[in-house]
Amino acid sequence: MLRDFFLGSIKIHILHHASQEPIYGLWIIEELANHGYAISPGTLYPILHSLEAKQLLRSYDENVQGKIRKYYTVTSKGKTYLQEARQKVRELVDELYEKPKK
Repeated sequence: MLRDFFLGSIKIHILHHASQEPIYGLWIIEELANHGYAISPGTLYPILHSLEAKQLLRSYDENVQGKIRKYYTVTSKGKTYLQEARQKVRELVDELYEKPKK
């Protein structure tokens, strides 16, 4: 159950960062580690591919110091999804931290 919750959170993180600037695998693994998520490439890349298959991300290849690196950016559909996710997360956080009723 927690794994499903964390995978959802990771997807929101990915969409958020991809909406800010193009991202790539190793960078997002390191960024997620800063938030306490230990995620392997074997877990991350299927997530990236599924987000791309759902047209929430798009990818492009770029030559970086002689190596091809795949970058991901958010699509307009991904931005809409991210906005909806932000609203749901805000509602949840507000409810979790509201003062107890007497």
